[in-house]
Amino acid sequence: MDGWLTAGGRKLVLGMVHLSPLPGTPFHEEGSFARILDTAVRSARALYEGGADGCLIQTVDRVYTVDEESDPARTVAMGLITRAVAEATGERFHIGVQLMRNALKASLAVAKVAGGDHIRAGALVGQTLTAHGMVRADPLAVMDYRRRIGADDVRIIAEIDSMHFRWPDGQKTTAEVARAAKAVGADAVSLCHPDEDTALGMIASVREAVPGLPVILAGHTRHENAARLMAAADGAFVGTCLERDGWGGEIDRDRVAEYVDIVRRLER
Repeated sequence: MDGWLTAGGRKLVLGMVHLSPLPGTPFHEEGSFARILDTAVRSARALYEGGADGCLIQTVDRVYTVDEESDPARTVAMGLITRAVAEATGERFHIGVQLMRNALKASLAVAKVAGGDHIRAGALVGQTLTAHGMVRADPLAVMDYRRRIGADDVRIIAEIDSMHFRWPDGQKTTAEVARAAKAVGADAVSLCHPDEDTALGMIASVREAVPGLPVILAGHTRHENAARLMAAADGAFVGTCLERDGWGGEIDRDRVAEYVDIVRRLER
């Protein structure tokens, strides 16, 4: 396994490629798949040409199962999009897969077969309450499947405290969840908070508890705060500030280049 995802290395800029509802989901618009695929490829190309290190292709299906499953049509659609993105970008462009809410085995399969090299896990350990119900992790099943399909080279970035995951009732600290995620096989963790000082404190707590574990920002980063937050983190999933017309819009190459330039200055 190469060392692209490491603590203290290159600051990773991973742009979010948000997909409209896919086939096999209740709000999919019949006949829209070709447009969804083309938009995803254009956004990935904008990230690639703007100097980003990679992207995370994420489903936005409006309503999700809380179980570890994905409709076959939805999984196939994600695979086709991932392959198209891989063919439209360079070998060193890191492609991630996230079939929401927590279809980790399907995400691993798509990444392994279609050209991705990481997934983002909504709940790798513990459980989190969502609008669609309680999502419960099953790390043994995930890691067993990862080994079974030969996907040890597909990195797992585990959410530990963000808009996608929060340990119920504050029973565990962010650092404790990071330690648990690392113990079951996470290659990195992702976290965020809308308050900048709180986010920086969360990063510091993980650094102290699990030295050497890469910490990726899960959101709430934009051009105005990128320098401060990315000085502490190892990378970021970056969405809204790169998209035309706000969240869910197509990614703009110039906005990507501006964000990347801010981050690269930290490395000089």
